[in-house]
This record gives sequence, structure tokens and C-alpha cells, in this order.
Amino acid sequence: MKFFKILLLFVFIQVSAQQGGMWIPSLLKGMNEDEMKNLGMKITADQIYSINKSSIKDGVPHFDKKCTAAVISDKGLILTNHHCGFDAVQNHSTVEHDYLADGYWAYKMEDELPNKGMIVSFVVRIEDVTTKVLEGVVSIESEADKQKKILENIATLTKTLPKESWEENVIKTFYNGNQYLLFVTETFKDIRLVGAPPISIGKFGDPTDNWVWPRHTADFALFRIYSGKDNHAAEYSTENVPYKPKYYFPISLKGLKENDFTMVLGYPGTTQEYLPSYAVEQIMYTLDPAKIEIRDVTLKIQNEFMRRDKAIKIQYATKNQSLANYWKKWQGEIKGLKKSNAIVAKQIFEEHFQEKVNATGKKEYINLLSDFEKNYGEIEDYALAKDMFDEIVGKNAEILTAGYKLYQLEQLYSSKGEKSFNERRTTLINGWEEFYNEYNPAVDQKVFEELIAIYSSKYPKQFLPSSLENSNAESLANTIFTKSQLVSYDKVKELLTGDAKTVLEKLNNDEGYKVIKAIADTHLKNVMPKYDEINLRNTAAQRTYMKAILELFPKNRNFPDANSTLRVTYGKIKGYKPNDGVFYEPFTYLDGVIEKYIPNDYEYNVPKKLIDLYNTKDYGIYGVNGRMPLDFIATNHTTGGNSGSPALDSKGNLIGLNFDRVWEGTMSDIYYSPEICRNIMVDIRYVLFIIDKFAGADNLIKELKIIAPGKKK
Repeated sequence: MKFFKILLLFVFIQVSAQQGGMWIPSLLKGMNEDEMKNLGMKITADQIYSINKSSIKDGVPHFDKKCTAAVISDKGLILTNHHCGFDAVQNHSTVEHDYLADGYWAYKMEDELPNKGMIVSFVVRIEDVTTKVLEGVVSIESEADKQKKILENIATLTKTLPKESWEENVIKTFYNGNQYLLFVTETFKDIRLVGAPPISIGKFGDPTDNWVWPRHTADFALFRIYSGKDNHAAEYSTENVPYKPKYYFPISLKGLKENDFTMVLGYPGTTQEYLPSYAVEQIMYTLDPAKIEIRDVTLKIQNEFMRRDKAIKIQYATKNQSLANYWKKWQGEIKGLKKSNAIVAKQIFEEHFQEKVNATGKKEYINLLSDFEKNYGEIEDYALAKDMFDEIVGKNAEILTAGYKLYQLEQLYSSKGEKSFNERRTTLINGWEEFYNEYNPAVDQKVFEELIAIYSSKYPKQFLPSSLENSNAESLANTIFTKSQLVSYDKVKELLTGDAKTVLEKLNNDEGYKVIKAIADTHLKNVMPKYDEINLRNTAAQRTYMKAILELFPKNRNFPDANSTLRVTYGKIKGYKPNDGVFYEPFTYLDGVIEKYIPNDYEYNVPKKLIDLYNTKDYGIYGVNGRMPLDFIATNHTTGGNSGSPALDSKGNLIGLNFDRVWEGTMSDIYYSPEICRNIMVDIRYVLFIIDKFAGADNLIKELKIIAPGKKK
């Protein structure tokens, strides 16, 4: 066993070189720039990030707080994923004009569709403000008081640090609280839908092919940023004009081959690369399986209704996609963690860490690992209860989700009085119209019935409300969905009519509200205080652990965890071996779409026009040797939030659009393995082929700066 661990550590160190990592673009000079050039990059770090002149980072906005986009024209045209713009396409769709099924293309700017609430943000500059944020913190003993002081400092600095009137200051923590960076940003609020392929192209093979390679999906959509006439952010207006960007990407059609350098810029959401082995074991064997089971039930029910009813299919499209995404991701995460022996690799590092600590005599680090073991042992039931509550109440059983917001409204009245109550009530009523437009009581009743049964049987018994012990799920569901006013927007508005005391009296007599109140009261009293207490200890230990790693292993490639800030990741186009006897090539083609084609199938239908283009091999300048390239994979380290990220070649030209990871590699949020972690990108040639040949949107092609084979940038 010891020999195996030594061998695994040696292999880990060898293959980790020049692989993985989500790097801050303002800090690429030095090790990262050298690595990137060794891998084949032909540009400089200054061309990626500069505050004195336009650079690549100026062409990479954060899209709608959840994804990334790439600016591709001097008229503010941006490219992101179809699944990132899916909600906008859904909102513009009706049964009569189903843009999800048929696609949407604006052949002139007047036809571009506005999207209420959608934003994109650009990073103007990045500065280190660690010293200022931690001022007065070190001398504080209590972890809770430390966090309070840090938040106070951040709030003050956010308001007082210099910026232009149209800019915003955002301060984010890095390395588990050991570093703080300021991001000065500019946010645009008039974003219009320009084009999206039908879901038979933009979501081809979904959900079966989601997180899977080989993939044949053209996951892209086009939007345009509009600004005021001063080229700065403005609320939506017909007087606004297309934004003139500081930078937009030239597009290369020169082609790709295995081992080519690739680089991805974007806003990865959350990773946990430095968790101890005890935490990873808990995720693998307790937390992920519980969440998978809950979403498995919800998705099965939703899918049955969506297949039978087109109106429900449109109504639930975004919610279903969102739930399915991480349901499948967690399954792949478990698979990848097992395959890569992640727990063993973590344990090997921890042994090495403890030896180093003992050798250096660093007393503040001596008990870190034993503290982790104790804390994660104590928190397991509380963490499971929290995850089950968050999943069932917060995301899956919609009547409970709505009821919990009303529960919070009652708590607000108790703590802050009627004025705060009235303000929150108005916000709820205004926001719930969209919620109930996408709500179907028949679907939710079946989901509620199945999930309340899981909650009653799988939620840790010592925390379960007495009202759910030995309850009949079917009978409870029938009672609630027959008698509760939470099942429709009009009834909820009536429920919320009157002064605070009247509303609360009506709420507490509502059958649906009674259930959520019993669940929430018990959870918040019996679970969350102890969970927060232990979690706070883990937060402090994790910060110290990260500090120790940076101090004791300064030559390691210690990149900060993702936190929805702009990052750079790089690697090479490369196939991989997911299982014994199986090897995947790094490229797919339109041929694969036709091979998978099932007429009128929910997942694998193909538009007739695309079949015709395939049969005639009418690929224009985008095909290669009679074939149409479609998707490709590489070793870039990505995660949620990188959806829509531009994939660049060695010269910084746009060659594709990131949209997914391979199933076995989804564990890269916790443990990156260059052997099996691959990001999935749609080839830019296929994107242009669909825009040009399929949609006939020549107006959009003319906007682009395209580098054809044989031409120089």
C-alpha cells in the first residue's frame, strides 16, 4: 500500500505539471506565462490583461451573473451558450411562436428582442486590497467577530475606493480568506436577443448526452449589448445604440488538431480544490447521493408531463434544464472521484503535509487535520439535513419554495415590524407573477407527494418535525393541493391582502403554509444553529490550512478556488480514456448528428434543412475535406460559470465556445486529474455554419472579423 501511495504521488506530481488551474488574469506574468508559452502560446500576458490598452479581457463579459460571453463584433455582438440564453428564448416563446423549437434569428437590428433584467459586466481593472480588508482583523480572537470585521471593511472599501461614476467596485476573497482582490467593473443593462438555433441543434441530445463525450451539440446563442450614446451603460431604451467594445475577437477558420494549445477565459462559479479528504468522502458517500435521489424523482415526473403537453414543456423548460444539469453532474463527480482515487490522493498529500508541519515545528498547523476529522464527523447529519432541506424546500417542491418565502415574510414581521413586512410583501407579489406563469399545480402535486415521502424517511430522524412522522404523503398532497391558496398567483395575492396581522392569520390557517412552517421551524431550530457553529470552525480551519499550504509548498501550482471572477485556464486539445479498453478522439463531426438522428424524438430530432445541408455537403468555407467539424475537447480546467467562455488558439483567435465537461471529469471542482478531466467546446466553424448556411443570417456574418485558412491575423 505504501509503495502504491508513493507511486501515485509521483504520478500526480508529474502529470499535474502544466495542467489545471484557474488563474487570475492580472497575475499571469512569471510561472503561468512561461507555462503557457511552453504549451505553445504565441501572445504575451499583457495581451491577455492590460489596464492601459485594450486586451483580451475586455472582450470577455460576465453574462447575466451566471455564464460568460465573447464579444465578436465592433457593434457589441456577443456569443454565449444556448443554455445560458435559454431563459430569454423561453420568455419570448409561445405555443404559436415557439422559438425554443424553431429557433430565432434577427435579420435586422430592429428585430432584436429586449430582455428585462438581463445584464453583462466587464472587468475594467483588478487590484490587490488584502492589507486594507484585513486591517484590524488579526487581533480579533472570535471567528464570528473576524468575519464581521472583514465584511465591515469590505463594505467601506467598496464605497470609498476610487472608480468612475459608471463603474462598480466588487471585492472578492481568494485562497479561503488569505487574499482579497478588488474588481472594478462596468455593467450593461440593455441586452437583446439576436439569434438562437432550435433546441434540436442548440440542445441536441439533451439530457442523455449532457456531461457526456462524444458530443454533437451546437450550444450557442447570440445577443447584442446596447449602450447610451456615450457608450456607457443605460437602461433599456429605443434610443440606445449598439455598444462599441474596447476589444472583440477575430475568428479563426484555420482548423484544429490534437495537442494544439487552447486557452479559455471566463467566470467559473465555485470550486473546492483544497478540501481535506474527510470532506471529500462525505460529499461522495452522503451528500451527493441524497441530492441525486431527490432530483431523480423530480426530473422523472417533470419529464413525463413535458413529453405529454407542449405548453408544460415550454413552461418547465428552464427549470427542468437547471435541475437536470447538476443532477447528472453530481453522478459524474462521484464516478470521477472514485476513478481518480481522489480520497487516496488527498490522504497522501495530508501525510506529506503533516510531515512538513512536524519538521518545521509550526504549532498553529499541528492539529489542523485532526480538527478537520472531528468537525466533519460532527457535521455530517446536520449537513445532510441542510442539503435535503435546500433541495426539497428550496428548489424542487415548488409549493414549499413559495411557502418558505412566506415563512420568511412572517419572520421579518416578527423581527422588523410592519414597514419591512409591507415592503417585502410588495416585492413578493411583483416577483411571483413570473414564478406562477411557469408553475403547474398538477406537476408540482406529484413532485411534492414523492419528495415529502423522501423527506419523512431519509431526513435525519432526530430533526424531523413530529407532524411528518408516519404521515401519508398521498393524503397530505391531496389536502394541500385541494385546499391551499399557494397553488395560484391570484389566490396568493388574495392571501397577502390586508394588514400584516390579517395576512398572518390567513397564512397560518392555510394547509400548505402549515406544512412548510412545521418543516422550517424544526429545521431552523434543530439543524442550522449547530450546522453554522461547526461550519464556522471549518471555515477558520480551511483558511489556516490554505495559509499553511501556500507557506509550506510555495513551489506548488496553488491556484485560488473559483468564485465567479474572471479567470484564465489553459491546456491542449487531447482525447482521453474514460474506461478500460475505451479511448475517445478529441473531435466530433456533423456525421455523428445524423448517426444519432431519431425522427421526432424528444432529444435526437434533426431539422430537415440540416439534413439537406449534410446530404449535399453544403458546408461553405466552414467544412474540411467534405466533413463538418462540430465539437472538440481539451484539458482546460473549467466549471459552472465557464459556460459561454471563448476558447482561443495560440494567437488569441476565437476557435470555439466552452459549454460543458466530460462526465468523468466533473469532479474537477474538487480534484483535477489531467488524465480524465476535459472541457467540451463547440467548434466556431460549426457555429458560423449554422448562422450562415442554416439560418441564412448573412447580416451577422458580415459583422465578424474572420480569418480564413491561409490568411494572417
